[in-house]
Amino acid sequence: MKAFIIIAFVLIGIFIVFQIYTTMSTNKTETQAYTVIQEEEGFEVRYYPTATMAMISSSAKTYRDLGSSGFGILAKYIFGGNSEKKQIAMTSPVHMDINDTNSTMAFVLPKGFNKSNLPKPNDSGISIVTSEPEYVAVIQFSGFATAESIEKHKKMLESALKKKALSYYGNFRYLGYNPPYQMFQRRNEVIVSLNASNFN
Repeated sequence: MKAFIIIAFVLIGIFIVFQIYTTMSTNKTETQAYTVIQEEEGFEVRYYPTATMAMISSSAKTYRDLGSSGFGILAKYIFGGNSEKKQIAMTSPVHMDINDTNSTMAFVLPKGFNKSNLPKPNDSGISIVTSEPEYVAVIQFSGFATAESIEKHKKMLESALKKKALSYYGNFRYLGYNPPYQMFQRRNEVIVSLNASNFN
């Protein structure tokens, strides 16, 4: 019994150290650049300049299905599954546009990379794209994301935008910032594009 307790405490200690290391590593990960334009009650408005992304399209219609099918494909590309067998650093966030017609998942690629200097993906299902600059509204939440929590915050953001009379377009999208094995300080966001006329 005593040996079991000792082993349990050792395992708990290893788990805590691992989580601290994971959280510190995530905090050092390059994050997609943006500028906060204004803070509102419950959400904020940001401006995102163009970014280079590796993207896949999918028939998946749920958060779980898109995540399980898309993440491994994109991860394989940045971990050497490309024409140069080159390792590319992971950044955050992971972009997910989940809808009934054509869902997408995208990894933002590190600064300094663009279409001209990136290695070609071995998987023909991966496209290298340049995002359009845009204004977005963002609502943030913690914990592990689920289809239910994403939908809940989508409705909250939609309601807040209507109250502020801010016009938006396109699908509400999900941004995830943490690896699946990180237990604490998780960051999730739901975003939607805003019409530039809101700020003219």
